[in-house]
Amino acid sequence: MQSTDTVLMIEPVAFGFNAQTAENNYFQINSENQETQQKAHQEFTQFVNKLRSKGIQVIVVTDTLEPHTPDSIFPNNWVSFTPEGKVYLYPMFAPNRRDERRMEVLEAVKDAGFDIKNIQDLSGSEKDNLFLEGTGSIIFDHDYKLAYGSVSLRLDENLFTEYCQEIGYRPIIFHSYQNAGTQRLPIYHTNVMMCVADQFVIICLDCIDDEVERNNVRELITSTHKEIIEITEDQMQNFAGNMLQVHNTKGEKFLVMSATAHASLRQDQIENIKKYSEILSSDLSTIETNGGGSARCMLAEVFLPKKA
Repeated sequence: MQSTDTVLMIEPVAFGFNAQTAENNYFQINSENQETQQKAHQEFTQFVNKLRSKGIQVIVVTDTLEPHTPDSIFPNNWVSFTPEGKVYLYPMFAPNRRDERRMEVLEAVKDAGFDIKNIQDLSGSEKDNLFLEGTGSIIFDHDYKLAYGSVSLRLDENLFTEYCQEIGYRPIIFHSYQNAGTQRLPIYHTNVMMCVADQFVIICLDCIDDEVERNNVRELITSTHKEIIEITEDQMQNFAGNMLQVHNTKGEKFLVMSATAHASLRQDQIENIKKYSEILSSDLSTIETNGGGSARCMLAEVFLPKKA
């Protein structure tokens, strides 16, 4: 169950630069203009079509104009779905992202034939300014029941630990950083520097500045017998860590990424990935520039059981 054959995606209607998230998302660059929504929609549609062409099921829910949610294209931050039929709703850092938690989205997933048994709403911690932004901040190794989390304003360490205790996963806590101007600042989401697949892990170990933490993470991954494919900080800045492994109904595996991420990879890295998964990439440059997120952020994995 490391990967799924079904993903939820939110079709944008008012995508744009979000000043509230830009406070600590150093990937964002405000290049918004009159064509931003149109270009983002084109990139979204092309991405959906590529996924479907490979036999991956995509549940598309169209966003609403009101309330204005410029980042709704990144649903994996507010919702996750488990094989037991649970839905988790997560506490979000930016106030204007909290409106993305819409019951209509969950109804659309049910209408697609999936069974939701109960909903666990963790968003109450927002009133205490404690956040845990879903599979943006948490990277799951479902095979070994591990949860990797890089501490930031969007991943509260205590909240993360409590959540892991509830779901029966071991929390792997560390700190990762990126260059932002002349400063070394916390990476906002773990999923921009790390991707766990069934037989390999893509990670920017250089982002973990503390040598003890870095070695601990490396040793733990090694203990799972998954090949470590290291990326550089420059590649991480090009979203080479923001990838997701999925499969289709035939069991064929794909590593999904943006064209920017794909172009940043060296040939030896590409060959390593292709030992395990076909690469599926798509141009997401408008979304990446203004939104500060990439392919993985756009995909909420659906692990729910099918209705009887």
